[in-house]
Amino acid sequence: MTHPSSAVGPTVVQRWHAVKWVVLGIIVIAAASTLTTLLTAPRSGGPMDPGSTAPDGAHALLTLLRDQGVDVVEASSIADVERAARPDTLLVLAETQYLSDDGGLQRLAAVPGDRLLVDPVALTRRELAPAIRIGLSSTLGGKPDCDMPEANRAGEAQFGVSTVYEADGDTTLTRCYGGALVRYSEDGHTVTVVGSADFMTNGGLLKEGNAALAMNLAGARPRLIWYAPQQFETDSHGGASLTDLMPDRVWWIVGQLCLAVFLVAVWRSRRVGPLVAEDLPVVVRASETVEGRGRLYRSRRARDRAAEALRTAALHRVLPRLGLDPNAAPAAVVQAVAQRIGGDPNALGHLLFGPPPESDADLVNLANQLDDIERQVALS
Repeated sequence: MTHPSSAVGPTVVQRWHAVKWVVLGIIVIAAASTLTTLLTAPRSGGPMDPGSTAPDGAHALLTLLRDQGVDVVEASSIADVERAARPDTLLVLAETQYLSDDGGLQRLAAVPGDRLLVDPVALTRRELAPAIRIGLSSTLGGKPDCDMPEANRAGEAQFGVSTVYEADGDTTLTRCYGGALVRYSEDGHTVTVVGSADFMTNGGLLKEGNAALAMNLAGARPRLIWYAPQQFETDSHGGASLTDLMPDRVWWIVGQLCLAVFLVAVWRSRRVGPLVAEDLPVVVRASETVEGRGRLYRSRRARDRAAEALRTAALHRVLPRLGLDPNAAPAAVVQAVAQRIGGDPNALGHLLFGPPPESDADLVNLANQLDDIERQVALS
């Protein structure tokens, strides 16, 4: 009759072989789905954030510009803009809620290079584009209807609802898309203003002509500085640090506290002194251990184990005297012992590697003969 465990075992193995590829496939699909989700998840950010892959971010446009060889500098502060600005650069200033400082706008107006203002508010226009004003109408885009090369190459574009601009005074103003895109020159700067940021965002580039227009405007110079502040500018020049506000004596107090803690740690730490000899609670002689093991073998009638222990111990002491390796073959050991003490090889082989004794008397006789062999080898 087949044992129940032998009948169940193959069934489980067969089932595992049948489903292991299914399980492996599920694991691979789950891992691939997780990795895809992590890699394609949109990176959050504010409007026109150069690192944001959200619909209102600008990561896609800046990636396209870099692929076209434009040196794109992502500025996170006005100081970054000032360090990166050169006469051949184009500063793209995307209006956000964090751009509201008169002093910061005046610093931006002083940097060299051209400017592209995206949906600027009145304060920004006053400092960076004072020659224009808001018109009374709005536009959704359409054909450029102007002589601006960047707009004509792009063709029709869709801005969404866009503010339109007109000249404030006698400034010569180039107006495209019904005034949603304007340009003029002043004090060596070419100032371009667009009334909507939608066509430059990740979500708006796919619309008709938007990607071409955005790349033409932002890639007009070999070096682009993209500034879309995502936090308020902090004045790092006039404020005092926390350490400057601390009195000088605070550091002395801190130093004294550290010294006190160190001294307490040394005082309370464990002191390592000399070793102390302690008397053992019980002293057990080696002979008692041997006798105890012998009685254990005798109670279990383990003559084979006892004989093996005797032979192993004898060989362990004899082999070094014979110059043999512990792993030497039995025939070589018997031959070496016979040559050393002059005994019968067959009898010696029976004593050293023979079968277990059949009685206690035979075991005692074996122990005496092994002891005699060991003594003769030592004295020869």
